[in-house]
Amino acid sequence: MQIQKIHHVAYRCKDAKQTVEWYGKYLNMNFILAIAENEVPSTKEPDPYMHVFLDAGGGNVLAFFELPTKPEMGRDENTPAWTQHLAMQVATVDELLETKAKLEADGIEVVGPTDHTIFKSIYFFDPSGHRLELAANTGTPKMAKMLDEAKWDMLNEWAITKKAPQHARWMHDGSYAGE
Repeated sequence: MQIQKIHHVAYRCKDAKQTVEWYGKYLNMNFILAIAENEVPSTKEPDPYMHVFLDAGGGNVLAFFELPTKPEMGRDENTPAWTQHLAMQVATVDELLETKAKLEADGIEVVGPTDHTIFKSIYFFDPSGHRLELAANTGTPKMAKMLDEAKWDMLNEWAITKKAPQHARWMHDGSYAGE
């Protein structure tokens, strides 16, 4: 068996209609499907829900569940807010900056652009509190080769020491001096 692609990624949302409208307005995602039931098909649990699906481009689908009978949404308080996020690629840094301006014009706080050397990105939260990242690739084939050659050494060192290996620190410390 080989995974062909991710069929969809699903998150919980506070308000399905607000979510569909927000992702359409800021990220140009089209609303493609709604499913609503009073019983969960997989578990048969009686629980009404609205399940909405958005076109995230390139055959990718982002979905959300509104669950009105459940306690208010929360997040894992033991995990920093910056950790769990959904990163989506845009074509250019200009598109990244245009989206940043649009979000900020409506009072949405945006962090970045952050320069990761191989890509630049911005970070912000949707109305349900999910952290999102938009990234525009800026890397070169040489950078990709350097990272590929270091990945196993980095992972193996991390597994033993639990300290950040220094093989790719050039991504954030400004020391990359190549093509």
